[in-house]
Amino acid sequence: MIATDALQFKSVQYSGQQAGTRLIVTGAVHGNETCGTQAITRVMQQLDSGALTIRKGSVTFVPVANPLAYAKGERSGERNLNRNLFPNPNPQDFEDRVANWLCPLLAQHEVLLDLHSFNAASEPFAMVGPRNNDGPLEPFKHEQQERAMARRLGVRRFVDGWLRTYGAGVQRRLRDDSQLETVLRYGMGTTEYMRSTGGYALTLECGQHADPQAPEVGYRAIVNTLAFLGLIDAPSPQPIADEAMEALSMVAVYDKQHAGDSFSRAWSSFDPVRQGELIGTRADGTPVLAEFDGRILFPDAAAGANSEWYYLTRANPGF
Repeated sequence: MIATDALQFKSVQYSGQQAGTRLIVTGAVHGNETCGTQAITRVMQQLDSGALTIRKGSVTFVPVANPLAYAKGERSGERNLNRNLFPNPNPQDFEDRVANWLCPLLAQHEVLLDLHSFNAASEPFAMVGPRNNDGPLEPFKHEQQERAMARRLGVRRFVDGWLRTYGAGVQRRLRDDSQLETVLRYGMGTTEYMRSTGGYALTLECGQHADPQAPEVGYRAIVNTLAFLGLIDAPSPQPIADEAMEALSMVAVYDKQHAGDSFSRAWSSFDPVRQGELIGTRADGTPVLAEFDGRILFPDAAAGANSEWYYLTRANPGF
């Protein structure tokens, strides 16, 4: 049993002598996703040794955003930190106390790079925010800068549409009896919170949890971001070419309605599906078929009843 009152929060800031962008880089928002922690530690060692130097602006590193989950080696401490991420004047769990520290820290910055990993074997990808809009769900004005940064992280695959798709699932589970505020709160993670403060943010999924290359993906993304934002003296990395990238939009989330619902096979994120293809079978024998050609995302065979089971994406030629 881990004594939560013995845990503490850590951030380290490096500032240049000239004005510039305020960047924050976070790792281990989920405690079993350690590639970000390893990548951040490597960059900090280079900054401490003088191999890298921050010339303009500042960068704040949070090697372990959720120390309880990290100590347990599990995704969550007492709940998922990357949902319902808001300051809470009456904290109910450890993640609420993390949020009370982390959210004000995020708000002091302009740009966030949040490093994660995933369960099933697949290639790295970045989650990006919405188009510029003044709508009620996720108003945003930094689309051009955010997507330009995404194309310089060193990955070729990009996914958008998270909050609107996740939110539609929340509304459905609540039998359409929900308020928009409920959707916003439960879909709000690090990047969504950063955008809500007026900044922009990217989630980089660096690879499978145990992939030895995942920390290298995270490291390269940090250094590329430092160069792109002008924090270090290095040429800005070239954006990935249009013909080399794959952009996808999340379109729909499908729920596991009963514990006995099962997949037709062991799906991995980004496996292609064809319209009408069998994805799984409901507990009563009803087949679950793909509604359109696309790719599956975040399939969760261990999902509980009445929770998200998998997402479907389709190509986004307008990225």
